[in-house]
Amino acid sequence: MAEFNFLGLEGAEAEFETAKAVILPIPYERTVSFRTGCSRGPAAIIDASRSLELYDEEFGRAPSDCGVHTRDELECDIDPESMTKRVKDACVRAARGRRFVVTLGGDHSVTVGAFSAQSGMHSELSLLSLDAHCDLRNSYQGSRLSHACVMRRIVETGARVTVAGARSLSAGEAEFVRGCGNITVVSARDMTQDTAEACARIVENLSDKVYLSIDADGIDPSVMPAVGTPEPGGPGWTEVNALLRTVFARREVVGMDLVELCPIEGLCAPNVTAARLIQKALGYKFCGAA
Repeated sequence: MAEFNFLGLEGAEAEFETAKAVILPIPYERTVSFRTGCSRGPAAIIDASRSLELYDEEFGRAPSDCGVHTRDELECDIDPESMTKRVKDACVRAARGRRFVVTLGGDHSVTVGAFSAQSGMHSELSLLSLDAHCDLRNSYQGSRLSHACVMRRIVETGARVTVAGARSLSAGEAEFVRGCGNITVVSARDMTQDTAEACARIVENLSDKVYLSIDADGIDPSVMPAVGTPEPGGPGWTEVNALLRTVFARREVVGMDLVELCPIEGLCAPNVTAARLIQKALGYKFCGAA
């Protein structure tokens, strides 16, 4: 069992055999391109989660009642190709018994292996990415497995991808989106101007089963400043939470990740926000609204 557990759970609530959810920390940041530090993200999220109340008034119960097991951090000192396979294998093991796996990055490249694990267990799986960036470059800084290429690699598998909250992409990425029928981009502007309509449009583009990937920079930096590549103009807590509520209610989310949190010394609010977002996702997955 991990040295310390998500939400500070102990005993039966944190045992693997009875848990319905698994927290998998992967402190990998080999492909970062601007501000480093996301390797410290998983530990910061888990540490911050211990400050949260277990009970949630929206659900009328504690989301952790489902049982949440926290794995030890995955060893990460290898090349991106080998790391992708290691992440996939770790997610397959964690999901044994159809457990809901929450992967904590690290940089966004961990999503490739995590999604591959879930797509091997679920046919016609689509991906929803909350991200300021589209991550559709074919290669970046000499790597096809860079954090900037994640959604391109997943689209190449034939999966349908929806990027929500986007507000930064290259000309080449924009051209790729126009020519690819498997990608839908819903801008941050749309999410903030008419949240309900944007959420409905996002869900319409998803298959019955969904993998959810949350890049911390998808949230506006006024709420989430602790990221490597901040972009202004993003959705805030209310819009992001509305998106989670809608997607979990109308689709089967089979796994998720939260990546790219770069902790800032002396500023705990972003870490708590990330932990609370995961707790909310567990509530929508296992409790539903009260």
